[in-house]
Amino acid sequence: MDTPAVVVDLDVVEANLTAMAGEMRSRGIALRPHAKTHKSIELARMQVAAGAVGITVGTIGEAEVFAAGGIRDIFVAYPVGPFGEKAARLRALADACDLSVGFDSVAGMAAVAAAVRGVARPPRLVLEIDSGGHRTGVAPGLAGAVALECRAAGSVAGLEVVGVFTHAGHGYAGPDARDDAAEQEAAALGEAAASLVAAGIRVSVVSAGSTPTALRSARGAVTEERPGTYIFGDAIQVRLGSMDVGAVALTVAATVVSTAVDGQFVVDAGAKILSKDTAAYVDGYGVILGWPDARLVRTYDYHGVAEVPSGSARPAVGEMVSIMPNHVCPVVNLVDELVMVRSRKVVGRWPVDARGRNG
Repeated sequence: MDTPAVVVDLDVVEANLTAMAGEMRSRGIALRPHAKTHKSIELARMQVAAGAVGITVGTIGEAEVFAAGGIRDIFVAYPVGPFGEKAARLRALADACDLSVGFDSVAGMAAVAAAVRGVARPPRLVLEIDSGGHRTGVAPGLAGAVALECRAAGSVAGLEVVGVFTHAGHGYAGPDARDDAAEQEAAALGEAAASLVAAGIRVSVVSAGSTPTALRSARGAVTEERPGTYIFGDAIQVRLGSMDVGAVALTVAATVVSTAVDGQFVVDAGAKILSKDTAAYVDGYGVILGWPDARLVRTYDYHGVAEVPSGSARPAVGEMVSIMPNHVCPVVNLVDELVMVRSRKVVGRWPVDARGRNG
């Protein structure tokens, strides 16, 4: 194949989907995977066929793509602000699928209400909770008060607050952070759900979301999980201990284009396909599989520079290598298609349907 290319092993994908769906089913927890990882209608269909109740997205644009592709139950897990042109888009989206949207302020909810007033099926509202990541969301103990204020403001549009959600992003802080983050995630959601109930609001959704914490927070008051990266895996998940190397389904195929400098080789995969995502606990900008002494130490737009110890073996110019990226989600959003393989044979090329739908 031409390189660089994003290659997906369908056998591994299917194993990942089956394992996560089975684990959640055994716990009585709904699975609503985050489709920002793959941005593929066909892969979303596979997730639903494996047992997911629907999908999660991060933007109205992503939701539009998946609704047009026949995915019926969609949650925009983001404090949606349908201002300007987004108001008309959200209104059309509410008519196109069974829609839930996130919010964490009266102003945000009021914008949703104004956008969807009069639609036949108003979207469900899910209040975002800050469980320790300090990105967005209200304090768990304030959930009831905020929901009551928002419900009053949204009553004209027929909107109802149906529950709470959070993202334990602080579980990515390091290999030792997952347990504490999952504990905080489950506890915060439980406190927030209780706050809603005390305010007289019926709670049907208590939603957690993070691949590193999914198997640890799926308990107690939690009713659904929203992992995304589990479908493909990446070097960060492996380093965190939330996935094994054998569960990594996506790699970047690259070709060695230069060995002119001693102690290094250069591949044709740079920041334009690998991204520049890294973390304190990963080494370099990806893992070059099969070359354990090689470190991918620098990326330029179209160059990936790997160092090897002086005198060590290195691949030759023209040789193809496979790179496990650090963070798979931005990698997928950088390409038009995924090269699908089984048993190392190409079986198809699937479009990244929601590529660039970032708003």
